[in-house]
Amino acid sequence: MPSLADALKDPQKKPAIVDDCLALIESEVKSKNFIIKAGYKTVSGFKPGFVRNVVSDLLPEFAKALEPLHEEAQSGGKDVVAHFSANAGRAADAMLSITDQKAERSTNGVVKKAYSTLRGTAKSNVEAAIPALARLVVKYSS
Repeated sequence: MPSLADALKDPQKKPAIVDDCLALIESEVKSKNFIIKAGYKTVSGFKPGFVRNVVSDLLPEFAKALEPLHEEAQSGGKDVVAHFSANAGRAADAMLSITDQKAERSTNGVVKKAYSTLRGTAKSNVEAAIPALARLVVKYSS
């Protein structure tokens, strides 16, 4: 069975994966408080296409970080969404370790400040999105 990382290497699939991830992010942001919405608006307004480019750039790293969970589910005959959901903290930590490193190296003060402001609640927000993210993993890795 192909991995999400394999799907991202397919130039015909990657734009659809990015589109679905952006839709997931926007859906999650809509359900959050004012601070999250304002932070997302700040980052989104930084320059046209900024969020799309960030998602596109981060996806291969996220896929690699989440692949162990995907492999565990598949090799154990488990439902991928249920396995990701049961390990939401682990998945969130794997993804946030990547964004933390990127934010630390960023030279953009606006983006760095927005990330710093939102980082305190990031884990719980990412954990809440893991079931929907797992559905995307299933969609594109099958």
